[in-house]
Amino acid sequence: MISTRVDAQDWQALTDEVGEHGSALTGPLLTPEQCREIAGLYDDDTRFRSTIDMARYRFGSGQYRYFTHDLPGPVRELREAFYPHLLRIAHDWMAKLGRPAPWPGTLEEWIAMCHEAGQARSAQILLLYGPGDWNALHRDVFGEMLFPLQVVIGLDVPGTDFTGGEFLMTQQRPRAQSRGSSVTLPQGHGLVFTTRDLPVASKRGWSNGPMRHGVSTVRSGCRRTLGLVFHDAS
Repeated sequence: MISTRVDAQDWQALTDEVGEHGSALTGPLLTPEQCREIAGLYDDDTRFRSTIDMARYRFGSGQYRYFTHDLPGPVRELREAFYPHLLRIAHDWMAKLGRPAPWPGTLEEWIAMCHEAGQARSAQILLLYGPGDWNALHRDVFGEMLFPLQVVIGLDVPGTDFTGGEFLMTQQRPRAQSRGSSVTLPQGHGLVFTTRDLPVASKRGWSNGPMRHGVSTVRSGCRRTLGLVFHDAS
């Protein structure tokens, strides 16, 4: 069961790491067969509401597709299994910042709130990168209703199916140059990362450290990933 694998992760270690660095790599979540099944959905037009050519919008180079609300079973199960674990992190972050935490106890309730606020389009994505493709540093903010964490899952084998294509993050630091990091996503593993900001300790308490993420240039092969976003789009 996918949900069992999500629950079995070392959530204390993941919580500490994402709080320190803005991202944290999980253990295996999907089998190679499940990864191939999800990646194989890319050419099924009935599964998606829209397709984005990144070069057209100057987002980088490559392509991604937004799923419809009729999510494939594994994608739905992953999203529902992650939410309660990420919710605890989100509540802790807001407590540190002294801000309200509007997210209810279930994903279903939260998505209903998004829809009531006019954010009613699915934001779950399947991404496809070929040789020379890359993704510019950005944030996945689709409206006022925002969940502060998301997950990307590798569907191909680095070093075998593709080279390059590291997941990138940068943290903007006050009165200093930005700090960068990179992660290679193993097949079937997930990366939990901040959607927009990271609480940063300072002499005056806690403040927001703006974060952005992207993908380095794919040198060869095909890199596909599944993106799990925990708010819908306007």
